[in-house]
Amino acid sequence: MATSAARAAERGAAGSGEIPAETQLRIYETMVLARRLSERLLQLQRAGIVPLAVPCDGHEAIQVGSALAMPRERTIVYPYYRSLAAVLAYGMTPLDLVLGFYAKRDDPSTGGHQMPGHYSRRDLNIVTTSSVVGTQLVHAAGAAYAAKVRKSGQVAITYIGEGGTSEGDFHEALNFAAIHKLPVLFVVENNQYAISVPLTKQMAVANVADRAAAYGMPGVIVDGNDAEACYLATRDAVARALAGDGPTLLEAKTYRLAPHTSDDDDRGYRPLEEIAMWRRERDPVPRFAATLEARGLLDEAGTAAIAARVRAAIDDATARAEASPDPDPADIHIPVFSTPEVPGRTQ
Repeated sequence: MATSAARAAERGAAGSGEIPAETQLRIYETMVLARRLSERLLQLQRAGIVPLAVPCDGHEAIQVGSALAMPRERTIVYPYYRSLAAVLAYGMTPLDLVLGFYAKRDDPSTGGHQMPGHYSRRDLNIVTTSSVVGTQLVHAAGAAYAAKVRKSGQVAITYIGEGGTSEGDFHEALNFAAIHKLPVLFVVENNQYAISVPLTKQMAVANVADRAAAYGMPGVIVDGNDAEACYLATRDAVARALAGDGPTLLEAKTYRLAPHTSDDDDRGYRPLEEIAMWRRERDPVPRFAATLEARGLLDEAGTAAIAARVRAAIDDATARAEASPDPDPADIHIPVFSTPEVPGRTQ
């Protein structure tokens, strides 16, 4: 049931006219924003200002392309710790994210209660996840089940790395979703390393998407560095979900251009030449820029204007986050613990 990566890439090129020009430009600007914000957060961590950074460098095409293909008002999002580009595309702002990394009181994700990367905003239907890898897939299946029961017309989407697909939650979520034909997309960002463990030591199959057949759902492979192909593959999966035909497992073949986190030294498990090759030949950001230039949608002045807007937004977010108040120590239990009122009992 899995398509080939080459076929997916060819489909993306052939379908270039299927995406409105303004959407193509929005995809590109959001990708640039994500890349520059990811770089800024790593710089802040290296300076000892924030405790942790989780770079999304290299993952922008699949995250932004998929996000902007979703029916925004009807989408429930379960991100994972590397989903910085995705949550920006779903509507979170640079300030929202920087507040979280600074653990400030006004952090919309957790109010400064969680470590960075637990993205959430209730009004955008972005649901925070556990630090336990893989649990978001089960949660997404549950949300999709609720949407089906309520006939709300909603569709859930969730993201995970290929290493996380070795967790039992992955198999339980796919099995449940397939049995009940749930409106949910499982997006696997296959960057070839589960932290430091290469793909060949993670699984005995060539593709994560090959596993979809065991659960009775389509397994689609897409070039995860081709933003357009990612958009179109997601759009097709959404149409299938909303038609009542059930879930899709979408595997995006990509590569992580930065360390796993700011605590990781990736020089110990992958050659520098490999990273350099991916940056030089397959980086999704300049690749999509070249596509837009070839179509006459982007020129040097447009690229410079986008770069200026992005830099101003990130500088503003950083300055405002630094000046924002820290959480009140008296609120340490809010909203971590519930204190229900019981009649006749003094709290």
